[in-house]
Parts: sequence; structure tokens; C-alpha cells
Amino acid sequence: MKKQGIDRRDFIKAGALLGAGFMAVGALPSIGRASSYTPVKYSDVMDMGPEDMAKASGPVTASMRYIEKTVASIRNPVIRSGVQSILDNPAPTIMEGLGTKEKKEVYEELSASGMVKDVALEDFLPQAKDAAKSPQPFLSAPGSGYGSHHAYPGGVVTHTALNLRASLALYEGYRDIYDYLLDRDVVIASQALHDLHKPWVFQWQDNGESRTELSLAGTGEHHTLSVAESFYRGLPASVCIAQACAHNHPGFENDEKGPVNWISTAAKLIGKDAAAEGWLAPDGSTLPQPRGMENFVCHLGDHDWILTVPAAHWMIPQMKEIAVQKYGLTEADLDGKKFNQLRNYVFSQATIMGLYHLYASQGKDALTDTVLSIVTPA
Repeated sequence: MKKQGIDRRDFIKAGALLGAGFMAVGALPSIGRASSYTPVKYSDVMDMGPEDMAKASGPVTASMRYIEKTVASIRNPVIRSGVQSILDNPAPTIMEGLGTKEKKEVYEELSASGMVKDVALEDFLPQAKDAAKSPQPFLSAPGSGYGSHHAYPGGVVTHTALNLRASLALYEGYRDIYDYLLDRDVVIASQALHDLHKPWVFQWQDNGESRTELSLAGTGEHHTLSVAESFYRGLPASVCIAQACAHNHPGFENDEKGPVNWISTAAKLIGKDAAAEGWLAPDGSTLPQPRGMENFVCHLGDHDWILTVPAAHWMIPQMKEIAVQKYGLTEADLDGKKFNQLRNYVFSQATIMGLYHLYASQGKDALTDTVLSIVTPA
């Protein structure tokens, strides 16, 4: 998706011990006060896993509670239980029908249609040791590629929580101003699930970085795979179609090609024909008509990245400077686990946006002091 010359796919690619923070549900984290954190030694951070870091984070755990509470408010029991089941275990169950033979067949079909480009068969789809179990909990997954937004353990949780708040604000705005009553269940479910396969796509590696995402159907592969998973698990079409619109809206012909491609590709991954299933219009060229406005709200709600991608690009270099000056890391260390573990823990506890706010409002010294209050060099 392109917005003012910015390619979303490029952004995505570019991209326990005592709790270190506290944030009440509905409140912003307290950033910039040393008392907000229980300091952890740098040596201890080296031994922590992504799930440990996420569980220790006030912002991440509070965001997860908000997501769970919001999902619990879904009135339709089928939708509610379906969303809760996925968040509890975002397993790649679509792989149940993609053995070696089937995977090769769908790879060739998608390659022929241009939905797979510059990806070798052996790299097609992330590794899945067990189709019935997610490689990591939703709680610990990053929000995007390692150089992009929310690139820390629990980043997908803070990202999703913000998106849900934005989506519900839009729901209320359209209700109060236009007397337009959107389907609240669809608004919540589509946004809650829009990044459901980031735990699969962005698996953490031994060096502290996350797996590099590849492209599928013209966007980051997590998107189409997430849509396929929702269809495969039997979520209503209205939810899955709205979810597919997270990366682009169906308001104009060129824009609608995105959701159409993602839905048709998702259908092929699970052995279905999107038009025959009613997931697309009968000729397969558009979404079902009339188009649901929930599709647009899911897209509008998924714009946290507009702020958080630049914030990540600005804060990662600042963290590198602090790592060298205060933790004694070398330039070579900045490309490996010694820096990545430090960065992952600090970002997970304070969030990249929280640290950028501190840096922008109080300066580099305040940022440095806060980082030192989270992880002590000794």
C-alpha cells in the first residue's frame, strides 16, 4: 500500500524477572520517572527470552488485558469465541492442508498469477513445526520487522490495542455524528485479528532479531496469511473481509485490487475459490457489494504505523549511542545479540513511542536516564 510515496511493505521489511513498568488499563505508561521501573541488570537481560520480556512489561500486559476485555465485549458468541481462540493460540492451522505436494502446487499457482514474486519454493511460507501450536504466544511477538514499528517483544500487542482504540473511536464517531451504526462485533474482531500471524511470521531468532518477512500478494506475508487463517477457522465472511482491508481500502478501483488479491490468495492457500464462497463478487473483481463500511474502519484503524515507523527509525540509533556510551558495547556488538537483547528489553518495557515522546519533550539526557533506570550496566 502506498501512502504519499511511502510503501507499507517496505516499512514492514525495513523493518521472568521483576516487572519493569506499570500501566493501568486505559492509562498511558508513566515515562521518564526512574521510580516507574524496577532496574534489571544487563547481564540478566542477556538470559531473558522474548516471552519473559513481554510478561515483565507494564505496557504490554496492560494492552493485552485491554484487548481481552474488548474482545470479551463482542456480543456474537461465535465471533467472540473464534477471536478468543486465535488470540489464545495463533497457530498456523492453515498448514494442515499444505503438505509438501499441496504447498508446491499452490506456490506454482500463485507464482503464475504474480502473487508470489522473488521467493523460492523453500522460502515460501514461514517454518511451522506444528500446525496446531503457535511458535510463540501472541503476547511476545513483535509488531513488525526488526527495523520497523513496535519491533520488540509484545509489540504486536501494544500495536493492536492502539488500533482497537482508534477503531472504536471511529465506530462511536460515525454513530454519534452520522447516526451510522456499524457492526461493532465486526469492527472489534477484524482489528483484533488483523495481525494474528505475526507470531508465526516474526519468530524470534537466536541473535535477538526477528525473522525477516517476505512478500505475498503484494504486501507483507503476515497479512494474507492472517486473512487465510480467519477464513480457515470459520470466522464470518464479514469479519475476514474487513480484516483483509486493514492494508488498503476498497473505495477506489486501484485500491480495491489489494483486498481482492489478498482474499483470493488466502482462499487458494486453504483450497477455496473466493468468488464461489461469496468472499468476493461473483466475477471475482471486487469485494461483495454493497461494500461494508466496517472494511474502511478496519483500514483507518490500522494506521498506528504512520507514527510508529518513523519513531522506530529515530529511536534505534539513539539506543545504539546509549549502548556504546553507557554499556560499553562496541560497534561490532551493535549488530548482534549483545545490543539486540538490551534494545528488546528496554523497548518492551517503555515502548518505542513512549521513549520517543520522552526524547522529543525532555531531550537526550532524560532518555538516557530512563534507559539506565530500566537496565543497569553492571
